[in-house]
Amino acid sequence: MYYDVVVAGGSVAGLLTAREIASEGFSVLVIEEDYEIGTPEHCGGLVSIAGLEELGIIPFRKTFDHMIESAEITAPDGNSFSINSKKQKVIEISRRELDKQIAFQAQKNGAVIKVRTSFQEITDTGIRTNEENIDCKIFVDARGVSSLIHKDRTGILSSAQYEIYADWIHKGQVKVIFDQEKYPGFFAWVIPSGEGKGKVGVAGGGINVAEALDKILEEKGNYSTIRKIFAPIWIKGPIEKFVDGKTVIVGDAAGQAKPTTAGGIFTSGMGGVYAGQVISKFLKNNKESELSEYQKRWTERFGKEFDKQLFARKILGRIDNQTINKLFESVTPEILKDISEKDDFDFHTGSIIKLLGMKGSIKTAQTLIGGELKKLLK
Repeated sequence: MYYDVVVAGGSVAGLLTAREIASEGFSVLVIEEDYEIGTPEHCGGLVSIAGLEELGIIPFRKTFDHMIESAEITAPDGNSFSINSKKQKVIEISRRELDKQIAFQAQKNGAVIKVRTSFQEITDTGIRTNEENIDCKIFVDARGVSSLIHKDRTGILSSAQYEIYADWIHKGQVKVIFDQEKYPGFFAWVIPSGEGKGKVGVAGGGINVAEALDKILEEKGNYSTIRKIFAPIWIKGPIEKFVDGKTVIVGDAAGQAKPTTAGGIFTSGMGGVYAGQVISKFLKNNKESELSEYQKRWTERFGKEFDKQLFARKILGRIDNQTINKLFESVTPEILKDISEKDDFDFHTGSIIKLLGMKGSIKTAQTLIGGELKKLLK
């Protein structure tokens, strides 16, 4: 069997790669090891409307549930503040349905999709799956964080996310909880998928995420669990090489999820779009040097923002609960108003800087967190 391109991984980045290549008339096979495209749904499901539009997706009604109106951020001592997020035009989507929608786009363009088919190894002429050998010119690795586990464990955190029904989840209201003792280096979250239902999750270094999440739910009160997902997340930013010979790496497998939140629908999706466009160009001209254009384009678009997010992540890894509590005390109504006015969901380091108390009070912030803060301002 022969295809111009084989994509391993039927998630956003892999499917968008396939869509772009198939649109140019080349043969593409997408193989997905799970039994269904869009399953399991590890993602929180937040993305900006502008981001989806740039990815070439107008969400179906089944995909898009509602707009996010506010985000409540809570410190370890229980102090909290809310950000009005209406201007950011962020929506909560069903990843199961979003992935299926992109799969439909790819298939309409001519791509072939197979589930319950897993990548085994690269061969001299293509790849081997659990079923057969397939010859191809380009192999695209879109297998997610799982393909990074054997390369570098230092950028991986454990995470758990439960889908639940609970009367304390309200449509349009996201919650984020910081506590360096309970969730070291990350946070807990509540993302509504409608009134009285949503996703509650937690990630952190060196913790039992299931126990941490169960404690959150016990404290919150009545709930019913519909689904449990346990998955690693990557917070170390892009890997060194997106292209290795005839192998092209996209999405989470390339470290294209945001280091601050591990969210990557837009940033990983654009990786898929850029990769697909560059691979199509290579297939037309057969110049291997053209494949390097993919990493160049992605880095020009997201590199500086990711560098800043990595610095913000380094800061979060260094500060303790007492420092976080002090920073929350310094957040003014003016800062919250300024953040609420911004449309920066996909490029949000500016808001992080303000929340760290850096704007107009660099001396105080340096005392609390150290001199590396200056790098975030560049």
